[in-house]
Amino acid sequence: MPRFTLHRFWAIVLKEFIQMKRDRVTFAMMVGIPLMQLMLFGFAINADPKHLPTAIRAADQGPFARTFVAALRNSDYFNLTREAATEEETRELLQLGDVQFVINIPADFSRRILRGERPTVLIEADASDPAATGPAIAAARTIAATAFTRDLPGPLARLRGTESPVAFSLHAQYNPENITQYNVVPGLMGVVLTMTMVVITALAITRERERGTMENLLATPVRPFEVMVGKILPYIAVGYIQVTLILIAARFIFGVPMVGNLALVYAVALLFIAANLSVGITFSTLAQNQLQAVQMAFFFFLPSILLSGFMFPFRGMPEWAQWVGSCLPNTHFLRIVRGILLKGNGPLEIAPEIWPLLLFLVVAMTIGVKRYRQTLD
Repeated sequence: MPRFTLHRFWAIVLKEFIQMKRDRVTFAMMVGIPLMQLMLFGFAINADPKHLPTAIRAADQGPFARTFVAALRNSDYFNLTREAATEEETRELLQLGDVQFVINIPADFSRRILRGERPTVLIEADASDPAATGPAIAAARTIAATAFTRDLPGPLARLRGTESPVAFSLHAQYNPENITQYNVVPGLMGVVLTMTMVVITALAITRERERGTMENLLATPVRPFEVMVGKILPYIAVGYIQVTLILIAARFIFGVPMVGNLALVYAVALLFIAANLSVGITFSTLAQNQLQAVQMAFFFFLPSILLSGFMFPFRGMPEWAQWVGSCLPNTHFLRIVRGILLKGNGPLEIAPEIWPLLLFLVVAMTIGVKRYRQTLD
């Protein structure tokens, strides 16, 4: 065997560079995935969410109540978007997810502060995601301790003291014990389905091409839509098995409360599974080999898990990241599943999240069919 020579070694290196240049998709993924991770973790991911939508229900319009509301409005954690008039309205706002908090100011708020009696402010929170509520609650206590300094001058200075002039009562709805599993385990349904459905179907047509069986499909008198649906249907059954296993584990292993209708979960899961399968089929028509198909699937899966609100609070992300996350089906599916299981939402409550899933399914299916036609040509 000839000894090592720099000439042969350099020839192999040049050969690999030429192969890398030809496989542009793989090279783009090698560069694109680290860049995407850098952008997501550097700019989009935030474990300390701020500017959370908040509704105010103020039964007192006195000076101290107005001061407290102004202090909340000027804080970084609360974005006062609504004024609720009734208890029923506050319940509806929290159930639909329109607000994260409802702050109730009692009728005798100002009078009791002047008497030094520490009035109680009720904070109702959507605690289905515990990570989104903790920092804001702590900020509210700090605001109450400092907001009335200017309103208690002269003889009223004695009311300042070392204790906050306001007491808080927290009503954490949908997850009063702040158990993380109640939020994570239902969300795993969307993550698992996205990961498996997209990857499996991304390999479908690519595998046919690499094994040489694509010619058999080309010779059969079937339309592109029929081929796509035929490939998708078996995996829908697999997806339902995964949904069932996750629901069983959520109930009997993790003790997740299931307030809503499980049949509604299965109905919505059909849309979500079909949407992900359509994405996988589309990737399989774009990829030249199975490696590229898996890389494309991972490129789709990464933002789906990071920008959907599964790992980090959705409202804690910058606006541009929320726009990107809203274009992904996993974001809407997580809201639907958590809403049904933890809040008992019905068809009317989940309707605003259904139409984005339908739209994504139609677009992905249309692109997949057109790409499959080009593959046939």
